[in-house]
Amino acid sequence: MSLTLTSPAFNHQGEIPLDYTCDGQDISPELSWSNLPEGTKSLVLIVDDPDAPDPAAPKMTWVHWLLYNIPPSAAGLPRGVLSSDLPTGTREGLNDWDRVGYGGPCPPIGRHRYFHKLYALAVELPDLGTPTKEALEKAMSGHILGQAELVGTYQRAK
Repeated sequence: MSLTLTSPAFNHQGEIPLDYTCDGQDISPELSWSNLPEGTKSLVLIVDDPDAPDPAAPKMTWVHWLLYNIPPSAAGLPRGVLSSDLPTGTREGLNDWDRVGYGGPCPPIGRHRYFHKLYALAVELPDLGTPTKEALEKAMSGHILGQAELVGTYQRAK
């Protein structure tokens, strides 16, 4: 069995409901994972959008949420999780709004894809402060035991 990542809020490749976007409550969706590889010491969650700003001509990958050192004893995250309610030991990175925490889909044009990527690591990472995605990926390099991906889409109403 390989690492899996799911959400009751949306199916893989399905539409992300309004509540989880800037047009709704802008809260994080419930996420669940299972089948952690043997030897997993921590988990990393990266949520990003490779279609920014326009899916017809993407120029960057927009980072929506970064979490690291999620303990392997955690089986997921509840809907609308706040920083204060994250599993003990979980650390947050900087999103592209230059803050920590979840920032939901808010595409300026077109239908974007939002990649929820979960990584199982063979180590607990050192305190990286509030790293950028690049710094977090560099710290993870060489320690990834498994990876799972859940992709949702969203397009704003006209």
